Amino acid sequence: MSDVAASPSSPFSGWRGRPGEASLAEVNASVRVGGRSNLRRFLSFFGPGYLVAVGYMDPGNWATSLAGGSQFGYALMAVVALSSLMAILLQALCARLGIATGRDLAQACRDAFPKPIAFCLWVLAEAAICATDLAEVIGTAIGLNLLFGIPLEIGVVITALDVFLVLMLQRVGFRWIEAFVIGLLLVIAACFAVQLAMADPDLGAIIKGLAPTTELVSNPAMLYIALGIVGATVMPHNLYLHSSVVQTRAYGRDDAGKREAIKWAVTDSTIALGFAFLINASILILAAAAFHANGKTEVAELGEAHTLLGPLLGGAIAATAFGVALLCCGLNSTVTATLAGQVVMEGFLRIRLAPWLRRLITRAIAIVPAIFVTLWYGESGTAKLLVLSQVVLSLQLPFAVIPLVWFTASRSKMGDFVAPRWMSALAALVALTIVVLNVKLVVDFVSGA
Repeated sequence: MSDVAASPSSPFSGWRGRPGEASLAEVNASVRVGGRSNLRRFLSFFGPGYLVAVGYMDPGNWATSLAGGSQFGYALMAVVALSSLMAILLQALCARLGIATGRDLAQACRDAFPKPIAFCLWVLAEAAICATDLAEVIGTAIGLNLLFGIPLEIGVVITALDVFLVLMLQRVGFRWIEAFVIGLLLVIAACFAVQLAMADPDLGAIIKGLAPTTELVSNPAMLYIALGIVGATVMPHNLYLHSSVVQTRAYGRDDAGKREAIKWAVTDSTIALGFAFLINASILILAAAAFHANGKTEVAELGEAHTLLGPLLGGAIAATAFGVALLCCGLNSTVTATLAGQVVMEGFLRIRLAPWLRRLITRAIAIVPAIFVTLWYGESGTAKLLVLSQVVLSLQLPFAVIPLVWFTASRSKMGDFVAPRWMSALAALVALTIVVLNVKLVVDFVSGA
């Protein structure tokens, strides 16, 4: 179908096809928006941002931050901060796309590109979700092993049960999923507060680390970890997920309703990602203060970190808090990855199946490779797998970011809700930066640098 000639505000202008079924149809527009005060209106939109924030502190992120903090101290704080700013900008564009067009990013790609291109983008998106799930499944299994002594292989199988948790929570209402995620985030924050208080990090060094240096690009080892942090922070599946879950609110579908929804959705995601930055930074700070400062510069294994924290910080509570936070992160991440898998498959392929069957299929696509890799490697080499999974995510990221930036900068696709030029310019710079870093990483890898 050729581009439709329509008024600038038409949701069908500039798209090759019309929207199909609503994104996450069973929960779309299911959360009532009420109240006259700004606080009540904001609280109505409070929640989706925290589902997205989960992806910025998942177990794969732990592996890269532990490796970066133990090896380079506080030097990669700048990467964590810049990655978070990138995430805030890109997630704001996701909210704008989902609310303005009624399409999530997967549906937008399907309706904007020829079928062969859309199919390739779907394959890449599935690969990104597999890499995400690999990190989350391994992280959750390690958390179960550290706290309860459950073998890693059995822990991996247990994580597959989260699909039933999602089904149960969605049956009673999407707000219950948000409440579950936010509750676990508060537990994670409390755990890190305890650990940082015991680690007593160097505040001056933290502030100094927020200033980027040329060594980030000139040192291949540092670049590898830095790119892993970018991949762990700005995650492809989050872009698909956020553009969908913002549509769970029953906002007015007229222009005024959409403008208000975009305002509150962006506010929600910005605050949530600010919170995620604090947790994300805490992982690196803890590694720098507990390991790098004590000469432990090669700590990247989650199990090793758990074992060392108690003796180094002088108390078993630090190691227990580490394990609890890791388990909560893994549980949260697998829940949101399951939703993202559904968004990607339904959006690209228009698959119409019963909700439970759709989730089982999307979950199987993601978790089967994770189970195979975990069983193959066992407990050894998990850190390398986690860091590698995050670099794979970073390599996949341009294929989600570039379409997002293009769609939201196009007046023919967004109508009156087209992103401001300054926002599109900054987003394009972010996309270019990610592509350049990826090219540099590949060149270093091929040349053996």
